[in-house]
Amino acid sequence: MSEENTIFIGSKGVMSYILACVTQLNKGNNDVVLKARGRAISRAVDVAEILRTRFVSDLKVKDIKISTEQIKESEGGTANVSAIEITLGK
Repeated sequence: MSEENTIFIGSKGVMSYILACVTQLNKGNNDVVLKARGRAISRAVDVAEILRTRFVSDLKVKDIKISTEQIKESEGGTANVSAIEITLGK
């Protein structure tokens, strides 16, 4: 997977990410990867479902990977944060 077709989900609105995905698919990429951590995971799932049902009807969920990443906190400790990677493709 190239970094070009990876969309990092954060705090923007869902439609911003859908537009980014549609743009990648229109450029000729057959796959789009949505990556999110923590509270943004639910937004990534929303983006994937809205994209599949309303915008690109032949899009399928090819792969879903879940993991836990360790983040260094400003106080010096570490925190575990859940992460998800959803691969969508035609």
